[in-house]
Amino acid sequence: MSSITIEQATQLLDAAMKKARSSGYKAMGIVVLDGSGNIKACALEDGASMFRFDIARAKAWGAVGMGVSSRALGQRAKDNPNFFVSLAATAEGKFLPQTGAVLIKDRNGQILGAMGASGGTGDEDEEICTTAIESLGLHWA
Repeated sequence: MSSITIEQATQLLDAAMKKARSSGYKAMGIVVLDGSGNIKACALEDGASMFRFDIARAKAWGAVGMGVSSRALGQRAKDNPNFFVSLAATAEGKFLPQTGAVLIKDRNGQILGAMGASGGTGDEDEEICTTAIESLGLHWA
């Protein structure tokens, strides 16, 4: 099984922070997880609130665990709220089905990990992740 490398994870963080700053978004918490949900790299920008990292990680953890973006999980949660509440409880708070995290895939479509952000709107969080992933020539879903 392939996984995101530490070099890639660090480059993803740098690219995401650059995008957030150039777009004028609020201070971000950003996390890159490997395919097993382990933290590969993370950053909490100066001025970010204390919850930013935990939210970013929970979005990314849910995405990699369920194999879809946190946006897709949020949509699914609307149709089956009881299941997702139970899933969040089972995951001991590490699961958040809210827009802002995407899967990181190689050119063959294999999942390498997930990247999540928190600080802006869900769309802004997702945008900094997708922009960073594309900047490395990787794919997202």
